[in-house]
Amino acid sequence: MLTSKEIVTIAVKALSDKKARDVKVLKTEAQTVLADYFVICNGSSSTHIKALVDEVDRQLSEAGEPPIRREGLRSDIWVLMDFGCVIVHVFTDEARKFYNLERLWSDAEVIDPDALLGEAEK
Repeated sequence: MLTSKEIVTIAVKALSDKKARDVKVLKTEAQTVLADYFVICNGSSSTHIKALVDEVDRQLSEAGEPPIRREGLRSDIWVLMDFGCVIVHVFTDEARKFYNLERLWSDAEVIDPDALLGEAEK
């Protein structure tokens, strides 16, 4: 069983591998019981969003952490992947601006995704 930090690191790597845009990681464990981390990013099209979601699913499933559920696959604007302690949000640019999760969770600690990727390479 992976830790929440290991799950978020694998998710960020998978998103990076498929060229996700504007990846943000929020450490939300002090703000909510919903999840320890939220990962938020943009895809450039519905096809790109699907590729991002599929890659996160693949890499985490191979690591023994398949998603508990996926929501929004038919909407083409926002897909949510729930890994229990980590929730991954993949948006279109417009939907991300509309929902503005960064503002909603503005009191959460912001984690540098590049630092997570650096740790993953060690």
